[in-house]
Amino acid sequence: MKTDLSKILAISGQSGLFLYISNARNGVVVEALSDKKRSIFGMTSKITSLADISIYTDDEEVKLQQVFLNMKEVLGEDSAPGAKSDPAVLKEFFEKALPDYDRDRFYVSHMKKVVEWYNALKNHASLDFVVPEEAAEEAEAEQE
Repeated sequence: MKTDLSKILAISGQSGLFLYISNARNGVVVEALSDKKRSIFGMTSKITSLADISIYTDDEEVKLQQVFLNMKEVLGEDSAPGAKSDPAVLKEFFEKALPDYDRDRFYVSHMKKVVEWYNALKNHASLDFVVPEEAAEEAEAEQE
């Protein structure tokens, strides 16, 4: 099954990724990708869809989905370097996956999050992504 990054959430202060389930009266219901436990996060939580995240390059911003695809191309079936890897290893990896990343604005701390998210998706979801146009068509079909 294809992964829709617009429904995969990163929640500030929480480790791992979450799948959006539905709205709740005062927040959202999510399911952790790793253990499938459901939780409710209130409106004060900082929740970000992975589809809304981009990475700075020298020329433009590249959507996270494209970065994941580049990473998959470099890695094949292997996992990305761990978040606890040496910063030099992470930088070397991103020089292969996204050669023109902005060295002044894409920090090692960002790299750690991206490799964590990549490995979480690889292990608990799919690296085969829904194209935004497909997601819109699916949403329309569900409403009919």
